[in-house]
Amino acid sequence: MTLLNMMLQALENVGAIGGPIGAGFAVIGAGIGIGRIGGSALEAIARQPEAIGDIRMNMIIMAALIEGTALFAIVVCLMALS
Repeated sequence: MTLLNMMLQALENVGAIGGPIGAGFAVIGAGIGIGRIGGSALEAIARQPEAIGDIRMNMIIMAALIEGTALFAIVVCLMALS
């Protein structure tokens, strides 16, 4: 029984360690994604300056969706701590 108790205690500590690590990965992934969207939008605007309004609108919508998903991931990771 002591070995089983030790294994269960180790699994409880994994949630305390994995939550912040997962939140960090979510933030890093969102930063990379938004950075790529911005870079691609600038390239598209440089190629077609007349479509700047449409490109900007789509860029902002995509960045907002990525940010919302990252926020949701952070909340889920922090819920694992409790």
